[in-house]
Amino acid sequence: MPQAAAPIAFALVALPITGAAESGAAMVFAMTAAQVLGAVPVSRLGRRFNAVRYLRALIAVRTAAFAAVTVLAAREAPFALLIAAVIAAGAVNGAAYGYQRLLLNHLVEPAGLPRALGVAATLNEIAFALSPVAASLLGGVSPVWAMAAITALGMGPMLLMPSIPEARGPQAGDPARARRRIPPTAFLWLFCAVASGGAVAAVEVGAVSFALAFGLEPKWAFLFALVLCAGSVAGGVWVSVRNRMPGPWKVVAFLAATAAGSGLVLSGGHIASTLAGAAAIGLFLPLLGTFYSLALDGLAPPGRRAEVFALLRTATTLGVIAASGLLALLGLQAALAGSLALLLIALSLAAAHAALSHTAPAPPPAGGE
Repeated sequence: MPQAAAPIAFALVALPITGAAESGAAMVFAMTAAQVLGAVPVSRLGRRFNAVRYLRALIAVRTAAFAAVTVLAAREAPFALLIAAVIAAGAVNGAAYGYQRLLLNHLVEPAGLPRALGVAATLNEIAFALSPVAASLLGGVSPVWAMAAITALGMGPMLLMPSIPEARGPQAGDPARARRRIPPTAFLWLFCAVASGGAVAAVEVGAVSFALAFGLEPKWAFLFALVLCAGSVAGGVWVSVRNRMPGPWKVVAFLAATAAGSGLVLSGGHIASTLAGAAAIGLFLPLLGTFYSLALDGLAPPGRRAEVFALLRTATTLGVIAASGLLALLGLQAALAGSLALLLIALSLAAAHAALSHTAPAPPPAGGE
């Protein structure tokens, strides 16, 4: 939920301090850059600990960092201090996702993993649909209240995750595991995740800029994010009902449809066409995200799944970095054009892989590590 509400909340917090909504994109850029740099080393650091306890520690760090943002915003502190606080939150975000996804393998039987991921995608998109709305409405009253709500709700995983004794680190007497490399195919899907993340971020991070461009007040930014997330909820339900992993050519079709939606947002001179493109991007987000997760779960070497899942989140945030960085430096149109270019490259690579592939996609893996 903090990740979903952050683009709008950061923009609303930054606006009275810097006078520019684009400064919120700079905060998103700083947080996601820290996530990219911290995801793998922080994930590796947790291999020696119980996964549930380590996840709780990561969430505690993130909560403290967002609480600092709330206090600093209330005091209208220098913008650089807000950047420092969001960097601390971002440093643990990637690893936290990796361990949450790893723990799902301990909680769900292998045969039920595709459906569980579909349900998780649906719930995730509902949170992504509600969070920007709450951030915009609370931010319309007070940006500080929006940040306070994000901080409180972000504590959820720390309190709700059940204990899993078997999700432990290596113990004395355990056989040593050779460190295996991540197969090249995994990097194809990681790049596609970059492109998907960029397409979504161009709409979410640019929501306030969209509102201003169409002559609306900043609090109407939730409309663009809401339409995107409503499409994502529908896509998540589709994944849950189908309960299967799509083949390579279906993935190509999903990427093509996402690129078409991104092109519609880029070319839309009317708010209706922009909203339609955002809905198309959202619809195919959970279908692609579920495929990436299942494919990487099957490709990940034993003992490195949390790291690979953290890389998946890192890939998504690289797309966020590209979109938010372009928005902050060059404006909304540059962010939209850049995200479309990434999608077209990913589409070409996925199509080439599907054409060259003579085997079925990797099946869902066994449950735990």
